Amino acid sequence: MTSKTTGGWDFGASGASGPGALGATPPVEPPGGTGFGTGSAPSGDGRPRGHGAGDAVRTVVRGIGQLLITLGLVLLLFVVYEVWVSNIYAHQRQDKVKNNYQAAVAKGQDPLKGQDRLNLPSGKQVVLPAGQGFANLYIPTFGKDFAWTIVEGTNDADLERGPGHYPGTAIPGQIGNFSVAGHRVGKGEPFLNLDQLNPGDDIVVQTAANWYVYQVLGDKSLLKSKGQAVALGTADSQGVVGREIVSPSQVSVIDKVPDHPDASPSRALLTLTTCHPKYTANQRLIIHAALVRSVPAKGSATPKEMAGGTL
Repeated sequence: MTSKTTGGWDFGASGASGPGALGATPPVEPPGGTGFGTGSAPSGDGRPRGHGAGDAVRTVVRGIGQLLITLGLVLLLFVVYEVWVSNIYAHQRQDKVKNNYQAAVAKGQDPLKGQDRLNLPSGKQVVLPAGQGFANLYIPTFGKDFAWTIVEGTNDADLERGPGHYPGTAIPGQIGNFSVAGHRVGKGEPFLNLDQLNPGDDIVVQTAANWYVYQVLGDKSLLKSKGQAVALGTADSQGVVGREIVSPSQVSVIDKVPDHPDASPSRALLTLTTCHPKYTANQRLIIHAALVRSVPAKGSATPKEMAGGTL
């Protein structure tokens, strides 16, 4: 038989089995209250009992559970923003930068002064306004839709517009190390798949005056026999590898000769940097490439390394 609770008292079958038994008529609590029936249930002998330690533990556990659920929802919203929403805003900013750059080129304007700076002496730099687009980046391995306008600068605001050029490093085609940073996850994520590049893969940079074709360093002949890591990690005659993973403090990767700060540059290099592993910023993934050829820009024609290219 089930029990019945009235006014804070419990009346079960065992408590209502005879004349005058407790529970025949529920006690009426006086107007002022006696403390009975206001949240305390009687013990087995009919005496009221207060809140026990179990109630306190349950309250604490319930509170912790609710807090964890709230924190989980906040974290989920943050991840959604970082991975998806920030991409939307970043692509909008990139579109604006790209449109402004293309409009300037169509008018005959060139942020790099319209000169062929392939042989510009190392150390003489063009000063560009932060956040301004000055060249386009293509990686044919990633498909024809991979096309980004490179902006000047690598602070948060710059990189939310697109891949950013490290100020003070070489410009496209220049002797030295043209170095570019980009987000890997969220905020446009231009370098999301940088780890998929192999030795010999083309990286194409377009300025108003020229096309520059770089190729990822490493030993392509080792790719099948030794695997990607070994092939990319094999240094060339000047001691530069195709890929390396370093700590964020190892800024020597963007030296004129990567990782050789005392060496004098003799060729045009390209370095791409991004966070590693994905979804973290504990390390940096670095790709090094060398210039293999350049051709003057000619209308809408593209280099042969790109789909449909003829130059």
